[in-house]
Amino acid sequence: MNSAGFVFRRARDGVLLIIAVVVLNFFLLSAAPGDIADVLAMQAGGATSEQVEGIRKELGLDKGVFSQMITYVTKVAQGDLGQSLFYNDSVAGLIAERLPNTLLLVLPAMTIAVVLGTLLGVLSAYRPRGLFNMGVTLFSLVGFAAPVFWSGMVLLIVFAYWFPIFPASGMYDIGAYPSGFDAVLQVAHHLVLPVISLSMVYLAQYSRQARATMLDVLGSDYVRTARAKGLREKAVVYKHALKNAVLPVVTLAGLQFSHAVAGAVLVETVFNWPGLGRLAFDAVLNRDFPLMLGLLLVSSVLVVIVNILVDWLYSVLDPRIKMEG
Repeated sequence: MNSAGFVFRRARDGVLLIIAVVVLNFFLLSAAPGDIADVLAMQAGGATSEQVEGIRKELGLDKGVFSQMITYVTKVAQGDLGQSLFYNDSVAGLIAERLPNTLLLVLPAMTIAVVLGTLLGVLSAYRPRGLFNMGVTLFSLVGFAAPVFWSGMVLLIVFAYWFPIFPASGMYDIGAYPSGFDAVLQVAHHLVLPVISLSMVYLAQYSRQARATMLDVLGSDYVRTARAKGLREKAVVYKHALKNAVLPVVTLAGLQFSHAVAGAVLVETVFNWPGLGRLAFDAVLNRDFPLMLGLLLVSSVLVVIVNILVDWLYSVLDPRIKMEG
């Protein structure tokens, strides 16, 4: 099967999966305790029972759950994600405004974690009894055990308060309205601590995975054969062993992309980064169901896209893997 056919088939399956996710999310949020109309009434300072009933009717909450679900799915199919109850703005507009900020945080963090984690794992596997291997193992254990919000707060204390090298929150300096290259520099400066905080736990996991896989690959028959032929050690490690060793890391990264987006909620809250994570935090606090449903939908679409790219990358890294059923 060629690349176009593979992508089309996976995209078709992805659309069916997203439809199922939309329906499931709607029923799960509908089953949550509490009433949106009561929450809106409390936010407005109180309301009579007639006014609460009017809110329910305006939002369509007086209809059955199945009727509400059909209405919602129909609107989503037309590109309408609804209106945010808390922000009183279009859900699609809010997500479109914040999505680039989240991708700007998650993609560099995952890239650093995959590349640096794989490199550390490969180097430690090449010298399994050296001090470098002990250091990588210790770092992996600490990084894997440390919660992402805890590491974020430690980075804030050390590098924003004790040694004020990096800013503590936001995307831009307070009171600054930069443009052009100055804006890029400010965003990059504010992005350093959140990216390090988010990437640390994944970097630890990928280094452990790469080390374990590399040790297994270096002990395989074809590697011993390559060495017996007189190939240089660097060629054996980086040309023959690395491609097979990196496949499990790519798999793990694809599976954990959704986890990284979820982890961004905590990181964005700690560093006050204006992304989808902060938006989701506000939506949960204010029981903004349309916004929560929209965020879950966008997260599902991102995960499906990343998994399609990972499957395609498999065939690029290892030609023996065919893009077939």
